[in-house]
Amino acid sequence: MQVLINISVVFITIILMECLSWFIHKHLFHGPLWFMHKSHHQKSKSFFEWNDLFAFLFAGISLYLMYIDSKNFGVKFFAGLGITLYGLIYFIIHDWFVHRRFKTFKSNNTYLNAVRKAHKIHHKNMGKKDGKAFGLLFVRKKVID
Repeated sequence: MQVLINISVVFITIILMECLSWFIHKHLFHGPLWFMHKSHHQKSKSFFEWNDLFAFLFAGISLYLMYIDSKNFGVKFFAGLGITLYGLIYFIIHDWFVHRRFKTFKSNNTYLNAVRKAHKIHHKNMGKKDGKAFGLLFVRKKVID
């Protein structure tokens, strides 16, 4: 039974991270943290962007949660694991597939192409205001139609 609870915590955390990421992206990244996030909306000559620092913040939170609960392997540990897995999913889909920071991942999958299209709609607006499609994994049909 505990295994099912732990797996549930991981999956619920991944879903909550997508919701939290949408909120943070819309209200913080395109708000008071725009000074860092705008690097993601501009052409860059460098592999790294200021925006990449946010990944280190979330990684730090997940590692902290796993560390403080590493003796018990309780809810905090598996929430940290869920944040880590969300970060991995985000990296693969956002950085690798959508933005092609590595040129090795292509797909004709309908869902992945919808994710790419929604994100490209988000990037059509190069500014701080009037953005659309702030999430990554949940694609609203009306955005891509």
